[in-house]
Amino acid sequence: MKTIGIIANPASGKDIRRLVAHATVIDNYEKVNIVERIIAAAQEFGVEKIYIMPDTYEIGYKAVNNLCYLNQLKTDVEILKMPVTASFKDTFVATQKMEELKVGCIVSLGGDGTNRVIAKAIDETPLLPISTGTNNVYPLMLEGTIAGIVAAVVASGKFDREIFCKKDKRIEIYREGQLVDIALIDAVVSKEKFIGTRAIWNISTITDIFVTRAHPKNIGFSSIVGYKYTLSEEEEGGIWVEIGESPERVLAPVAPGVVEEVRIKEFKKIDNDVDYVYEVKDTGTIALDGEREIIVKKGETLIFRISRKGPCRVNVTKTLEIAQQKGFFEKR
Repeated sequence: MKTIGIIANPASGKDIRRLVAHATVIDNYEKVNIVERIIAAAQEFGVEKIYIMPDTYEIGYKAVNNLCYLNQLKTDVEILKMPVTASFKDTFVATQKMEELKVGCIVSLGGDGTNRVIAKAIDETPLLPISTGTNNVYPLMLEGTIAGIVAAVVASGKFDREIFCKKDKRIEIYREGQLVDIALIDAVVSKEKFIGTRAIWNISTITDIFVTRAHPKNIGFSSIVGYKYTLSEEEEGGIWVEIGESPERVLAPVAPGVVEEVRIKEFKKIDNDVDYVYEVKDTGTIALDGEREIIVKKGETLIFRISRKGPCRVNVTKTLEIAQQKGFFEKR
């Protein structure tokens, strides 16, 4: 059976950066619309069953009800049976369940933070991330109809997955030999001592940035590195920069509509699977893909490592081109 999963995070795009920056607001009503379009397109291209994560806003239920009311639902849709905690645990558990069900592709609606949680639970299932968050680098701005078509192509089983999927990089953080957490795009060390609102919005508190990719087109803290050096997701390794008093300065978009001058004190390329030993300079926190998650103490030693153990992310352009070349869209 050709199946896909949909994880729509109702909390994505609602952190403090909505107040201190000028970010786009994608409300939950629009997320319902996006899910409707994913379902409508996927069913036309052979998807026989769709699993959806339950949530407090009932995005999946509302999308199904709307399609039923319009008499447009043709495929079997199941809202996963699981407790709803209104926390990141819902995303984690839903991903695990979809892995167990061996869905052909997971489509996520969220930001970098949502996909970081998915990355902690996903193994080999292809992931198609759609952006509905704040400072998004990992997910794509992709129309729901196209996402549904791409997911259907991936789940069809007609193509070798390695052609259009590749394992992404991730940043692994170790303390005393134990993996503490991961990030997909950036890990930012801050002098902010408390988790608080999670999102970092005060650039003056940042001391170090580790990234898996860097490009001037990015927004957020990886853009600081990107305005100095370019590193694509296809290239191996990562980059570390130290922020501090220095004559070398860059202007970078650290949040939507917010451009800051940042002084880069030191800069270093990090190879894959090589331990980078880091001694914490000040008691504070580490933000992972924009959200403060780890409390650290001055003087303790951490290990940062770049690996290719991230999600198997779908290349949208390549998937559609291969499907077209192989006649997937032709009616026979």
